[in-house]
Amino acid sequence: MDQIGLKEMVLRLVVVDVHDDVAKNPDYTLSIARLKKWEREHGEIPAGAFVAMRTDWSKRWPDAVKMENKDASGVAHYPGWSLPALKYLYEERKITASGHETTDTDPGIATTKNDYSLETYVLSTNHYQIELLTNLDQVPESRRHRRGQFSKTKRRLRIPCAGVCNSALV
Repeated sequence: MDQIGLKEMVLRLVVVDVHDDVAKNPDYTLSIARLKKWEREHGEIPAGAFVAMRTDWSKRWPDAVKMENKDASGVAHYPGWSLPALKYLYEERKITASGHETTDTDPGIATTKNDYSLETYVLSTNHYQIELLTNLDQVPESRRHRRGQFSKTKRRLRIPCAGVCNSALV
């Protein structure tokens, strides 16, 4: 990540708040329909944006058991993205990056089967993502209010993310 240019690190922030849906269904996946609902309410997701999915899953941190949310069979249950939603964002809306509060792009039921196809898709498009975001509940959904920014160090990325996350090392 130390090779990402400055223009790819100062981005418009779009927060898609699905925490109520996730509270009802921990296996929630973000759909194109939900993204289009966001756009009807807030305007089109701008090209070059950083899209963050707010699930409030970060409130389970640092408890690994709560983060994984495994059932008696060992299947993890946590939210993730859907491939159609990611393709819509990266290919049609031309976003630069995406992020989420969980440890993976893929939902828990997929990662239990070692299916990381969504993360593979994002990385194959020459884009980046940030996992384990926090404090998304403190950021308005509207794209007009915040920009995310990241400071670089060799082989690590320090992410202060003004209001988005406390900090993280990737």
